[in-house]
Amino acid sequence: MALIDQFTTQYGLVKKIDAFGYLDYLKNHTDEPRKHGQVVLVTADTPLKASRGEGKTTTTIALIDALRARGIDATAVLRQPSMGITAAGSKGGASGGGKSSLSHPELIDWGLCGEMAAIENAQNLLVSFAEKAIDEGRIDTILVPRVSEVPSRSLRQIAVDRGKGNVPERVVLTPTCELMQIVVLSHSMDEIADRVSSMVAGTKDGNPITFGEFIDLWRITGILGDAVKPAQTETVNGSPVYVHCGPFANVSLGIPSLISVEMACALHDVVVVEAGYGADAGAQKWLDIACREFGAEWPAAAVVVTRASTWRDDPKLAWRYPFHVHRLESLGIPTFPLVNLWDGEDDQIDSLRDTAKSLNFHDPIIGNLFRDGGEALAPQLDGFVGALDGANDAVNAASAPADSADPEVPNNRASHKGMGLVEDVKWIADNAYGVPADRVLFKVGFAESLAEATELCNGVGTSIDDLAVVAVKSPATMTDNDSAAADERTVTLKKVEPHLGAGVVQVNLTTSLTTPMPKIV
Repeated sequence: MALIDQFTTQYGLVKKIDAFGYLDYLKNHTDEPRKHGQVVLVTADTPLKASRGEGKTTTTIALIDALRARGIDATAVLRQPSMGITAAGSKGGASGGGKSSLSHPELIDWGLCGEMAAIENAQNLLVSFAEKAIDEGRIDTILVPRVSEVPSRSLRQIAVDRGKGNVPERVVLTPTCELMQIVVLSHSMDEIADRVSSMVAGTKDGNPITFGEFIDLWRITGILGDAVKPAQTETVNGSPVYVHCGPFANVSLGIPSLISVEMACALHDVVVVEAGYGADAGAQKWLDIACREFGAEWPAAAVVVTRASTWRDDPKLAWRYPFHVHRLESLGIPTFPLVNLWDGEDDQIDSLRDTAKSLNFHDPIIGNLFRDGGEALAPQLDGFVGALDGANDAVNAASAPADSADPEVPNNRASHKGMGLVEDVKWIADNAYGVPADRVLFKVGFAESLAEATELCNGVGTSIDDLAVVAVKSPATMTDNDSAAADERTVTLKKVEPHLGAGVVQVNLTTSLTTPMPKIV
């Protein structure tokens, strides 16, 4: 029996893995064999419409099938979808399609093994504790929102004891909540408990009160027992895939749980990680939050997915895709363009290759992945596999004596802790959106929001500048107006919301929507 089997249980048609227990065992038994897999980041162009993906999951599945066909032990870690969006039909599922899909996609679309529901229940229980604390006079405001996976206009504004205390509350989608962020970023149940304890329930006479001051945390961690275990499924071609956490990079983290990726790296040689929405969202957060601030592995290579139409049909938006590819390359990450063809687009392959060459890209990977699956990619991966081998050599060189390390590899992985919040957001705007600091604007009320957030952090002995910045933005735009001329594009900062348990601070900018979706499409 393989060691991982001791930490695996059958759950219907899929398996659940105690990743915390498995990795803890490896740390305490250093003689046990384990792998140190390379991370490959799959991200995408900024989509023309928020409701249509570019094919990241389809690409991820086809890519690992192709790598395994070439004899490479590859796997993928996928994000879970939000049921309110996928099951309602306004967006595709998180299970690929056609020959590049999972074996049981219906499980993914309909809640998998209950992880999303467990997080929803736990966060709403915390809000119930906060409401009880209002009745007991422990707090006089509630700062943690309820969550819902069901789109509803009626939940956009609610109040407790309307006509009496009129205590306002909010409702947000489950993937955007602080408890989801905690599960994504934590490496043990003890860490989850500590982080939940540090969540701010509300204030009393203006002073922050944390949940750890008035609840027993076992009530929350007990609910989360199954939610922290990644689910072991597979592609239709039998390639192993892990699914855990992470939808909605526009309004939250949009990445799989760090523990699921770490576990996959201990089991496989190449781990393909899917990050949400475009490179300005999910990839930015994998690099700037997961890697810089929480110790996740820096990618050995990246794939940026686009549609032929998204890339070239709108001249005013044509700058975005090359910006993403060149930005990742500038960080020392070999970055490969991948064009996900739809039916009727095969005759564009030669012109797409010419365009890619004119932009100084790596040779593009092109195929109809829905129709042809990994078979379309396997013959095109020589350069990609070579880049992984080169990245492996670079890692070995970096562990050698300092005078033998490659001086050309840029040091872009340092933490931003201690950098002023506004300075940090301006850095993100410049590096991830192409907007220089002098064109980052403040909406009326932003300064007051920042002052309130800073005071809240100070009240629990935390510097707001030590929190990782989460940019909350539209999934379909990088700036206030992506169609504007390059020297006219701006980014507007709107409000600040610290999540002290998760260790992040959300900064709303441009156009964003964090409440339940207004309609079923």
